[in-house]
Amino acid sequence: MRFSLKPLLPRSLFGRAALILVVPIVTIQLIVSIAFIQRHFEGVTRQLVQGVLIELALLREAVDKAPDAGAAMTVAAPLAASFNMDLTLPAAAFAPSDRKNWFDLTGAAVTQALRQGLPDLVSVDLAAVNGRVLLAEATRHGPMRVALDRSRVSASNPHQLLVIMILASILMTLIAYVFLRNQLRPIKKLAEAAEAFGKGEAVPYRPRGALEVRAAGAAFLDMRARIERALETRTRMLSGVSHDLRTPMTRLRLGLSMLPEDEDTAALQSDLAEMERLVDDFLAFVRGDALEEPVQADPMQIARQIVDNVARSGRALRLLRTLDQPALVRMRPQAVQRAVENLVANALRHANTVTLSLVLTERSLRFVVEDDGPGIPENQREAAMAPFARLDSARDPNRGGGVGLGLSIAADVARSHGGRLMLGRSDTLGGLRAELHLAR
Repeated sequence: MRFSLKPLLPRSLFGRAALILVVPIVTIQLIVSIAFIQRHFEGVTRQLVQGVLIELALLREAVDKAPDAGAAMTVAAPLAASFNMDLTLPAAAFAPSDRKNWFDLTGAAVTQALRQGLPDLVSVDLAAVNGRVLLAEATRHGPMRVALDRSRVSASNPHQLLVIMILASILMTLIAYVFLRNQLRPIKKLAEAAEAFGKGEAVPYRPRGALEVRAAGAAFLDMRARIERALETRTRMLSGVSHDLRTPMTRLRLGLSMLPEDEDTAALQSDLAEMERLVDDFLAFVRGDALEEPVQADPMQIARQIVDNVARSGRALRLLRTLDQPALVRMRPQAVQRAVENLVANALRHANTVTLSLVLTERSLRFVVEDDGPGIPENQREAAMAPFARLDSARDPNRGGGVGLGLSIAADVARSHGGRLMLGRSDTLGGLRAELHLAR
């Protein structure tokens, strides 16, 4: 099994950039701590210990030349005082072991240097008295204990450099954090503007930041302007087409109304009604929701309006699952209602029982339409959402005089709200399950 660090790494750009910033700083600290603090201070410590060893050797020589312990103390005490050392002879018994604090960076080097220079050294205690070194040495007059200042055998305050380095690293990290945040903010603003435009909203945006981010922002603004111009041109063109098509159709309807009512006239009126329905479907598909601004709307109100509209047409639509409490969602209510009505109308053409449910989460709003019809085969569901799709199965969205634009309009509305249309099989009714996902 391969082990990968990818799941442990941050997913956001800010987290990854911060990781790139912090890892080198921590690595440099470790390298400097090991290479400089240890080696440098250990070298200084050995040099200081060499001077102390010379004094200890003179003190030991004086003790060894004395005939007894009293004479040794009389001769060696003034000499120890001149070396700024405290001498005890004979001393109390002591344990033959070395001691040092766990945070003592140079303690090991001090102990090693002292033992190399004093063959008769029994113990080195660096932890008993703060700031003092206690040496226990065996002599022919008994145990001898020597106490001296720690500053004489190691560099003073070896932790200061480490503390200063850590504080400086923290300060530089905070400064880099501020600069990094300022550099990533334009990217976040660009992402927010792109996400809003994907939902059909044109939020104000001005390119900022580094040259590469400014170039990406300018390219986004150009793309957004081109898309908006294309939508505006399409809407204007369709307004003219709608007027040009409806004028002759109105004349045809007026002419047919003046003809005698017979089978031929009824057939022509049926054809004319079908043409009007086709024109309405075309216009609804191409127009989309470009002319409607997003507002805060109540999904439950939309669902109840759809149920009432279906009831007025003589059919039944059951509203199964509703929201627990009133909620407002930013959307284009007319476009969403038109999309859900298309899904309901498509279901009513092929099924006897149709249900509508609402599901609201922190990130999305879902309108779920289910029926007990034949459904759509799984391998044809993507094709069914394409414009003008014609399926060979029993569940043909074009059946009943349509042109295959109902699902396409719903999918287009879902995409303009940052969501999507999903088709599946209903677990409760056994037919088609159409879910209109809208991002919040």
